[in-house]
Amino acid sequence: MERRDFVSLSTLGMIGFSLSSFSMLQSEFSKDDLMGKSDPSLYGDGYKLQKKAYDAFLKMKAEALKSGFKIKVVSSYRNYAHQNRIWERKYKKFTQEGLSPINAIKKIVEYSTIPGTSRHHWGTDLDIVDGNPPQPKGLLLAKNFDSEGPFCKFKEWMDTHANSFGFYLVYTDKEDRKGFKYEPWHYSYAPISIPMLKAYQKVDIASELKKVKLLGSDFFTENFINQYIKENILDINPELL
Repeated sequence: MERRDFVSLSTLGMIGFSLSSFSMLQSEFSKDDLMGKSDPSLYGDGYKLQKKAYDAFLKMKAEALKSGFKIKVVSSYRNYAHQNRIWERKYKKFTQEGLSPINAIKKIVEYSTIPGTSRHHWGTDLDIVDGNPPQPKGLLLAKNFDSEGPFCKFKEWMDTHANSFGFYLVYTDKEDRKGFKYEPWHYSYAPISIPMLKAYQKVDIASELKKVKLLGSDFFTENFINQYIKENILDINPELL
């Protein structure tokens, strides 16, 4: 789908969104909203999404069920504290295994975000699989979504239909994309996440990260932070920019 088609009034109307509300949303997000430090109103049973994303997700879920797919949410909204627990667990694991602090950090950010920088802070993003087939032990692995994997048919359905409900794959398998590795399970509700990302780009992330005392944050050099913003935060599916 071309970007200009996505932002056309007809398509935005179909998914319950308008250009005027798109512009309005950009001014509605506080720094705490964007960094997972607020207490947003969220919806869902076993998962949490903003209302518009939740409504769109229910429609997509119902449509998928008609084709024999039972969408299972593995992860959705995560606040700052939750993301920090993930960060600390991985940092301790990798350093205890013998990695230097900087290499532990590089290992973490192959798939996990620095607390305060996660799209999962927004209530717009989901990690999903098909709940029907036997669930593999390593659930969120790219191989599970390829031609031999248990979720390959589900991935094909999502490739065809997800965009029509406003959901877009975030970390694609585009060959020259940098930052986080390919995640065929991670989708974002574009009508809200696009203005949230635009608002997030106005936050002084480098300054915010210097304020907190994360494990390993002494190794967050200016070059590292700039590269992280450019590659991990912004080198995503261009449909979400």
